[in-house]
Amino acid sequence: MSTREFNTQIDQYAKILLSFAYNLTKSTEESKDLYQETAYRALINRDKFQAGTNFKAWLFTIMKNIFINNYRKKAKVNMIMDSTDNQHFINSGSHVVNNDAESNILVEELYDMVDNLDSSLRVPFVMHFEGYKYQEIAEELDLPLGTVKSRIFFARKELKSEIYHKHHGIFEAWDKEDRLAS
Repeated sequence: MSTREFNTQIDQYAKILLSFAYNLTKSTEESKDLYQETAYRALINRDKFQAGTNFKAWLFTIMKNIFINNYRKKAKVNMIMDSTDNQHFINSGSHVVNNDAESNILVEELYDMVDNLDSSLRVPFVMHFEGYKYQEIAEELDLPLGTVKSRIFFARKELKSEIYHKHHGIFEAWDKEDRLAS
């Protein structure tokens, strides 16, 4: 592909690339910068493009990779590393250590509540909790996708209701502690 054809192809996809850049950045100025960087990288790496492959996909891949790299750089710059010793907390009267015993008991009770669910709700809920996707659960249990989603929804709803009825006093006490601490 000649340089002229290559440049013409880039110009042909300019509008689509700018639109894609805006979808990534949500900023007009940043999208223009991203498009310029993409066009620049495409031009300097022209020799790496293989004729007969999808030129548009190649440009989109370059743009997406530039965006991801820039995002990661920004995330690193915004991360604050505190390497100081936290010895000043030793004498601080405001530092409170919470006892996790109540939350550990709640977790055990939650597992019991899940075990007490009807099996038609429990099985899809546990599978979803273990990381299965809705479609995978539907295929494994030979159920329609909508049925799987509704059963998981109803399992969550039943668990929330049971937790509220058993422990609403604890949650009110925690809320009160949080308000006093603020």
